[in-house]
Amino acid sequence: MEQISMQTMFGDDPHRAEKFHIQWGDFLFDYSKNRINSQTLDLLLELAEEVNLKDAIQKYFSGDRINVTENRAALHTALRSSEKSILVEGVNILPEIEVVQSKIKAFAQSVISGNRKGFTGKPFTDIVNIGIGGSDLGPDMAVEALQFYKNHLNLHFISNIDGDHAAESIKKLDPETTLFVVVSKTFTTQETLSNATFFKHWFLQSAKQEDVAKHFVAVSANIDKVSEFGIAEDSIFPMWDWVGGRFSMWSAVGLSIALSVGSENFEKLLEGAKEMDAHFESCSFESNIPVVLALLSVWYNNFFGCETEAVIPYSQYLKKLAPYLQQAVMESNGKSFDRDGNPVNYQTGNIIWGEPGSNAQHAFFQLIHQGTKLVPCDFIGFVESLHGNNEHHDKLMSNFFAQTEALLLGKNCDEVTAEGGQDRFLNAFKTFGGNKPTNTFLIQKLTPKTLGSLIAMYEHKIFVQGVIWNIFSYDQFGVEYGKQLANTILDEITTGNSKKHDGSTEFLLKYYSDIKIEKPQI
Repeated sequence: MEQISMQTMFGDDPHRAEKFHIQWGDFLFDYSKNRINSQTLDLLLELAEEVNLKDAIQKYFSGDRINVTENRAALHTALRSSEKSILVEGVNILPEIEVVQSKIKAFAQSVISGNRKGFTGKPFTDIVNIGIGGSDLGPDMAVEALQFYKNHLNLHFISNIDGDHAAESIKKLDPETTLFVVVSKTFTTQETLSNATFFKHWFLQSAKQEDVAKHFVAVSANIDKVSEFGIAEDSIFPMWDWVGGRFSMWSAVGLSIALSVGSENFEKLLEGAKEMDAHFESCSFESNIPVVLALLSVWYNNFFGCETEAVIPYSQYLKKLAPYLQQAVMESNGKSFDRDGNPVNYQTGNIIWGEPGSNAQHAFFQLIHQGTKLVPCDFIGFVESLHGNNEHHDKLMSNFFAQTEALLLGKNCDEVTAEGGQDRFLNAFKTFGGNKPTNTFLIQKLTPKTLGSLIAMYEHKIFVQGVIWNIFSYDQFGVEYGKQLANTILDEITTGNSKKHDGSTEFLLKYYSDIKIEKPQI
């Protein structure tokens, strides 16, 4: 397929899009603008069979310990399941999930209604979610995406251990009407605990220690540490070992989502994910959106040598989708050892990036159109706008359709000349080859339900890729090493007791320390 152009394939088969698309619910997935033919797809589907994907999917949903290196299940799908029983260590986990979901619903309703009040008797107006990684990116993305459905509460997300960011956030907050949601499985994560302690000290400038229990809640598995912080035990929402952080927005980690858009909309988010789960688990591979999406990604990654994929949603509401997917994809499948512990000799993972259209068209699309990199793109658009401004929406969607067509067709010298190009020298710079692959997702409307389906679709794509690449997608040991070194270096910075480092790090630490001595902070 390397030398075959999509323009030729569309010319030879005007009905190509009818063969290479999947319609499911409110989703139309058109993958006809890809460098594949029927044989390519058949061979990729054979690959899925060869790696025993069907069996892997069954184990994924049933609670097998597919997170082998950490000896636990990866059961985020259970958080939105309608099954009667899913066993972990011989115990049905679904009743416990239902209890937590009921607690989320009751808590969210009490805050939104104003029944739950702060220490001076005022209802809450602002919610601050303090977490990092999966404890931040998922809820932050979903709250942003569902702004149309939000209530009167103002949501703020604090993740980075950047004191300047925390200090700036305080300017917008009133301690009497602010509720803090501290999200950390272990309640020992440096960034989260530092930020939570910072806000607690700020809060105590206006309140007493016993008031902390009214203004701070936690999502954590470490009850002792949470209680030491001053959070009441009935304000602790549990986390489970069998839910990875980057797939945890469906759990109590999504409490901020429920607070922002209400528990009913949070349940619709779960419902949309559950419907995509059912599609993925039961549908034949050739009609299975996550499977086909993953196979296409493997096709470009491992056969064309593409290293990146761009995600281009034509909705400003989805401006945080790409950062969310960066963690979900790159933390999951950024692995260099296979399941037998051997180094791989092929590419795994993908570098994910993107920006909403049409902003992206005025930023990096030049490289995609005329650059030397081949960048497969996912275009995500919606038939209906939310506010009903159809004039704007038609202009937005005309760009959505035009860009995938332009990436497909390109423009040759004859076309440039026909458009009035008289300068042969300049004409060369105005041509581009096209034949650039895109997937098009045309979804009826951005709702909590369709957002849930969209996120679950990408989760399952990640899983399929991990199976094909024969890697473990659900650990993240690469994240831990830097944390360990940071703790060591922090001790050196605060005590002045230097340890042995590489030459560059020693040079930088000395410069940092010397400047701090010369210019002490106020």
